[in-house]
Amino acid sequence: MGSRDYLFKVLVVGDAAVGKTSLVQRYCQDSFSRHYKSTVGVDFALKVLQWSDSEMVRLQLWDIAGQERFTSMTRLYYRDASACVIMFDVTNATTFSNCQKWKQDLDCKLTLPSGEPVPCLLLANKSDLSPWAMTRDQIDRFSKENGFTGWTETSVKENKNVNEAMRVLIEQMMANTREGNTSLSTQGDYINLQTLSSPGWSCC
Repeated sequence: MGSRDYLFKVLVVGDAAVGKTSLVQRYCQDSFSRHYKSTVGVDFALKVLQWSDSEMVRLQLWDIAGQERFTSMTRLYYRDASACVIMFDVTNATTFSNCQKWKQDLDCKLTLPSGEPVPCLLLANKSDLSPWAMTRDQIDRFSKENGFTGWTETSVKENKNVNEAMRVLIEQMMANTREGNTSLSTQGDYINLQTLSSPGWSCC
């Protein structure tokens, strides 16, 4: 059996300054900086993973500027994406409530070939900071009501749950690809990444 290459386009969206660029830099280069210029339009990054003995996954991450939500450009940016991450800052309630608008924008402009919504994770970023501006119950209910695949907390600064959250997303995209349709369970439940078994994957 020959090796298979998968290329997935993953959107990273959310309001300005919630940590989108930091997430992409941490995930792709394992680096963190307190000083990023605001993204203008969209930035790109590539992450290559040896997923299994016979499968290589290439992730094309599209870091979309936070002020782009109300422009017509997002339709162009979203095209052909396989999954999405929507982020908010746990200390900023406005960035949390605006996730609903991001999700609605995504769902009306992008679906899987089957017509189903693309897998979309809700990331509660800056979880190392306190106090949180919303409760975990509020996030849980919000995630379920808005059709997210699930949600979890991340701290890009402390490198908490970044790789693990992306692995959940890749597993969903791989399942969709293998089946040719979606087996997506958009329950929106909290994803406890500490309890997930880690498959033998590595970065190359």
